[in-house]
Amino acid sequence: MNDVIKLLKSHRSIRKFSDRAIPRELLVELIQAGQGAATSSHVQAYTVIHVKNQANREQIAELAGGQSYVATCADFLVFCADMKRPTEASEHTGANVVRGMTEQLLVATVDTALMAQNVAVAAESEGLGICYIGGIRNNPQQISELLRLPEHVYPVFGMCLGYPDHEPEVKPRLPVEAVLKEDYYTEDSEQVQAFDATMQAYYQARSSSNKDSDWSHNLKPLFDNKLRPHMRDFLIERGFEMK
Repeated sequence: MNDVIKLLKSHRSIRKFSDRAIPRELLVELIQAGQGAATSSHVQAYTVIHVKNQANREQIAELAGGQSYVATCADFLVFCADMKRPTEASEHTGANVVRGMTEQLLVATVDTALMAQNVAVAAESEGLGICYIGGIRNNPQQISELLRLPEHVYPVFGMCLGYPDHEPEVKPRLPVEAVLKEDYYTEDSEQVQAFDATMQAYYQARSSSNKDSDWSHNLKPLFDNKLRPHMRDFLIERGFEMK
């Protein structure tokens, strides 16, 4: 196993950071590494907001569900799906641009996720820790206003960056047999049951925030009360009409 694969398999979400600052040159390198990610038709439909204003970071921390590490990490980034730049560039060539298509939303969201994951891997290769913050979609309109995001741009997630101040265990993943299927989709209830047992043992043994739960039970709030029903109307207001 080479060092890149070892790094990818060792990811942990870091939520406690030291006071050590990230050099500006390194942050720029991380963003450039992010830009090296695959992008649909070279559209590069993303923009990253580096939130330096401490008051804004504290406000985002609250809007994201009281996640204090948004305010205390060395640097905080908001990754935005951006269809404003590519559609305007195309329009300037004389193209009859059609906006608000579902495919545009998908392209911009996927481009943003791929770019962010490159940033995450590059950061971890330099000894940094990261934590994705999907909670910014709890209040996307307020965060969009705070960051002055224009139409056809929306915040997908945030990312905390910094030097780790704790060493959490690597969280187990589903067995490969559950996610890698040959030729056709097959049922995987047996693998899920086995993974529930694995996760229950992990939660009970880990060094912090141990609990009596498993993977299936942890999913429950995601499908009965964390549905963010406001996202559809918010995206339409942003110009992503999903036509």
